[in-house]
Amino acid sequence: MSLGRVWSMFTDLVGSIGPHAAQEPVGEAVDVAAEPAIPGAPVSPTHWNRDRIALVESLWGEGYIFPAGEQETLRLALPLALSEASSLLLVGAGTGGPACCIAAQLGAWVTGFEADPDLAAVALARSTRNGLGKRAAIKTWDPEVPNFPRRSFHHALALEAFRGASPGPVLVAMFQALRPSGELMLVDLVADEPLDPADDAVLAWSGLEGRSPAVPSQRAITAALGSLGFDVRVTEDISLRHMQEALRGWHRVIRGMRERKPNHAVANVLVGEAELWLRRIGLMRTKRIRLVRWDAIRST
Repeated sequence: MSLGRVWSMFTDLVGSIGPHAAQEPVGEAVDVAAEPAIPGAPVSPTHWNRDRIALVESLWGEGYIFPAGEQETLRLALPLALSEASSLLLVGAGTGGPACCIAAQLGAWVTGFEADPDLAAVALARSTRNGLGKRAAIKTWDPEVPNFPRRSFHHALALEAFRGASPGPVLVAMFQALRPSGELMLVDLVADEPLDPADDAVLAWSGLEGRSPAVPSQRAITAALGSLGFDVRVTEDISLRHMQEALRGWHRVIRGMRERKPNHAVANVLVGEAELWLRRIGLMRTKRIRLVRWDAIRST
């Protein structure tokens, strides 16, 4: 896939998702339509390295690996009414942006857990560099055997914690980590109907994201929360906002190529990441997968 093809596909998606998906008219951004294919195979985005982290942070902001970075973090965290007297379990620490943002701006004591050791190392370095120390602690965790300190946190924020994990044990571990009346803000992908793992679109997407195509349904997650003893107060489909913010990030990065063309190595990383997002947005646009937010209170 060439950069021109990447641009063309994102342009088509902007038109299909809505007028607010990009901040400026995409057609005026940069002429890459005549660019040749990039030599070599695109770098698979399944694993993290320095080049991929740099690209992703150029899309979503320094310290963030998801669209709208800091803005989305605060949007999710503010309803928890965090303060200097609050402790927060953060599952999905990424490269440290969410933990540092919440600790610095809201004053909470954050313990961030990240499954990928490369991301966790970057997150720990960022917290240390920002002088946050124990206020934004970073640790690794095993999604297959989730284990968080029990009854240690006033609140929890989980950012796609089911990636590479069975939802049941993760929900149990988060429930056990919360104190009575603790609040959980959970964001994850759902599929209303089971995805066909033999479907080319599903297979390509799950391979690029490094996750199983066995995506749970919203009903199953809500029922599991209820059976554990959570009082589910809010469920919200945030797919449209997620897609629009993703397209804004890509629009901004591809526009930057007008003045500074990437070298082959960077371009291959870019094309691999672009394919991942094109696959994800394509499944979201057809509602085969959705991104949902739950706000739930742990029973006493």
